[in-house]
Amino acid sequence: MDPSSLLKFDPIALKEMNSVSLLKRIDTKFLTTESKLLEVLPLLNNDYRILEIEDLRLMNYATLYFDTEDLKSYTEHHNGKAKRQKIRMRKYIDSDLCFIEIKEKQNSGMTNKTRCTIGDLEPILSEKSKEFIKKTTKKDLVLKPVLYNYFQRFTLVNTQRSERVTIDSCLNYKTNDATKALQNIVVIEVKQEKQNVQTPIYKALKANKIRTSSFSKYCIGVANLVEGIKANRFKELNLKINKLTN
Repeated sequence: MDPSSLLKFDPIALKEMNSVSLLKRIDTKFLTTESKLLEVLPLLNNDYRILEIEDLRLMNYATLYFDTEDLKSYTEHHNGKAKRQKIRMRKYIDSDLCFIEIKEKQNSGMTNKTRCTIGDLEPILSEKSKEFIKKTTKKDLVLKPVLYNYFQRFTLVNTQRSERVTIDSCLNYKTNDATKALQNIVVIEVKQEKQNVQTPIYKALKANKIRTSSFSKYCIGVANLVEGIKANRFKELNLKINKLTN
């Protein structure tokens, strides 16, 4: 992703953006290519500001996902369970900040995210992290690190309403045994308190024939890199990804 394509947005500071943190929200995702994204961005310049931290607008992220030995989190998502959890550590590389996060998907479709500051990614869970997981999930889970994910992100904030848009590109995955890069793929995620399909981002995506797509970074990574795993639910999505990359 070329950072120069983001210069026409007015900036917003992290402190200002905290008012729309949206830790409880409705998430809607879209999948497209970098070239298609460049057609959409000019349509958003007047209605969104872009997060800027120390002159950076395009930022680097690293995520480490945890799951049980039998990959319960992955399996529940694969099997279509509406109420489910994901446990991860996310590092904001440029800011040198790191959190352990638990995302809970509710039957209503609402996503709740709870997080706690940690020093760095922990391939071996610290006692502090174990306690946070137990307190938040109310379960005594035995977890292992499963998947690393690296990507670049920029964040847009609606100037008129409580809405954030994250745009992720340069997705790379790594396990102990394999790596995979999703070339040219862009994941757009619209985060709102209540779904409103009349906002400028929805209108711009519709005008460019970019449709909603169920996409989990964790599940796609596991489906592609972990051998012997059931992955038929993600077959159609993988076909779409392969089509977009070619």
